[in-house]
Amino acid sequence: MHPLSLRDEEIQALGEHGWFTRENFLGETEAQALLVEARACVEAGRLRPAGIRRGADLSLDRATRGDFITWVEPGEADTAFSRLRDTYTVLGDALSAEAYLGLGRFDLQLAWYPGGGERYARHADAFPGQSNRRVTAIYYLNPEWTPEHGGLLRLYPEGEPVDVEPRLDRLVVFLSERIEHEVLAARAPRLALTAWFYGRDAG
Repeated sequence: MHPLSLRDEEIQALGEHGWFTRENFLGETEAQALLVEARACVEAGRLRPAGIRRGADLSLDRATRGDFITWVEPGEADTAFSRLRDTYTVLGDALSAEAYLGLGRFDLQLAWYPGGGERYARHADAFPGQSNRRVTAIYYLNPEWTPEHGGLLRLYPEGEPVDVEPRLDRLVVFLSERIEHEVLAARAPRLALTAWFYGRDAG
């Protein structure tokens, strides 16, 4: 299992600003293994157009959200996806122990933007009245990213917006209830694996 401890500056950034990033989160070898598995999912047609809202209100609105998604469930041992799930478990434990967030289970999703200008309009990951998501952790799988590719993650903490480049092996973590965000138009294929962590008392 991937060893993980939060850095002092990450804990401080999460508390003061609601987010932090970490470069080279898993290392080149593991990042490339995840990229191979993610691309295989896309090529096999496993992803479906993503909807907006939940439950009975779920709908497709490609102008608002243009990505394709699949849920990554626990599966075979010793795949890159299963190892990432293990690492996210450790990340949740670290956030609970070191940032006092009291996290429990998480959902894991693979998202792909084909690269034709798709976007995801500004939104929050927490839903009022639900057993809420508390932390969002996004891992990027985009080698050789350049500004012309687009697909920036724009965060809206207090003050000025912050843009995060979706580069291979970069992790971004933010508080789901506090940080609204959007994905700017992607002009090249864009892959990300996102975990949403719930509180320990969530159903």
